[in-house]
Amino acid sequence: MKKLCISILLFSLQFPVFAQEVPDLGSWYMYFGNFRFAESPWAIHGEAQYRDNKILGDLEQLLLRTGLQYNLKSGQVSFLAGYASITTGIPGEATETFHENRIYQEVIFRQSPGRVGLMHRYRYEQRWIEGLDLRTRFRYAIFINVPLNKKDLAEKGAVYAQIYDEIFINGEKPTENSQFFDRNRIYLGIGYRTSPRLALQFGLMEQTSNSLSKTQLQFSAFHQLISRKSR
Repeated sequence: MKKLCISILLFSLQFPVFAQEVPDLGSWYMYFGNFRFAESPWAIHGEAQYRDNKILGDLEQLLLRTGLQYNLKSGQVSFLAGYASITTGIPGEATETFHENRIYQEVIFRQSPGRVGLMHRYRYEQRWIEGLDLRTRFRYAIFINVPLNKKDLAEKGAVYAQIYDEIFINGEKPTENSQFFDRNRIYLGIGYRTSPRLALQFGLMEQTSNSLSKTQLQFSAFHQLISRKSR
């Protein structure tokens, strides 16, 4: 039964007849944490994302990702390598899921033109999806944070707008059922910094693939923790 459901899901990603059955509005609930070691360039990244085909009750994906990050002294460049565990649900079938193991490597470049925060993320993924051969994927994302009420985006009480766009490119040779282009995500949201270490964000993301386009509500928390200095 599971193999049949996986086949149906993969088929639906290629042909819009099935994709039209997926609800137009979904929701993602996300936590991103970054644990920095005091006076050290190293950090541990961790995140948890619950993605639902609706608002709640119809699992789209449960994604757990972690990694080890190295930050250059300038603070403008960081390198990260890690692992992700992804459980994907079949739309409308709460008990039917399949699993993916993923490792990834990424480079992040940060810029601050004026008051705006700009970030470029380049990511390469190796994916082991249940029932399929190894797949790879390249991702590029640009994030733009625009302060609305304060000069410093990291200041407590800062309200900001965020725009991002991310494109996904498959690493395998195109076939009848796959292409180089995998998907694109474009997002617009608003954030509030409750403290210099914690920001809450809400927005809308439109995800478009070769066979479907779907709008997602996104609720996010971005949390930075720093260990105390050793005595």
